[in-house]
Amino acid sequence: MVTRRNFLNGICAVGLTSPLYACASERFRDERPTFQEPLESNLDDRYGQLYGPITSEPYPIGAVDLSRVPNQFYRQRVRYRSREPVGSIIVDTANFHLYLIEGRDTAMRYGVGLGRAGFGWSGRAEVGWKQKWPTWTPPEEMIARQPDLEKYSADNGGMPPGPENPLGARALYIFQDGEDTLYRIHGTPEYWTIGNAVSSGCVRMMQQDVIDLYERVNAGAPILVMPAAT
Repeated sequence: MVTRRNFLNGICAVGLTSPLYACASERFRDERPTFQEPLESNLDDRYGQLYGPITSEPYPIGAVDLSRVPNQFYRQRVRYRSREPVGSIIVDTANFHLYLIEGRDTAMRYGVGLGRAGFGWSGRAEVGWKQKWPTWTPPEEMIARQPDLEKYSADNGGMPPGPENPLGARALYIFQDGEDTLYRIHGTPEYWTIGNAVSSGCVRMMQQDVIDLYERVNAGAPILVMPAAT
């Protein structure tokens, strides 16, 4: 059983605990690839466009400086064999990748960043709901350490959406058995943290990538989060 006691320090936690349960280790091994073949060509020419500035959103999103993000974390379609149904999300915490299953042998792969405590999170859940430009509510534990965050407490309505909001442009809220687990897949303006375990946070993505994922994923989509080691 996976608890979230350590994860409540993350910037995306917002309330009470509801644990996820890990699957058998052999089942996780089946989902971790040893080699992936890119299925799209001329990607280098497209990345500047994929990660350029976005001006059509309610708040401006700046371009990603791709020199600060290793290219294995750029969005790309890959050959990926999975037993999970089409539309499922798989998070490979060991390799900082998130996969959206598109077919029996293909997936869209994205780079992600994780909170250090996020390596203890593994199991099955689903996308409970999705939100564009979400409000962020820091947990009481964080407010106790940083009293200046009291203005963003649940009683005060949280931090409004915007460029400085830690949840970024989009958030997928992860539920289990109809209850909010407090985990989020969300955007971050700190794109240079992708591919790293940072001090806090859930599963963070570049803003351009989380917007893309948001449009492809349906509410209720299954999520499989693999442990960092099996």
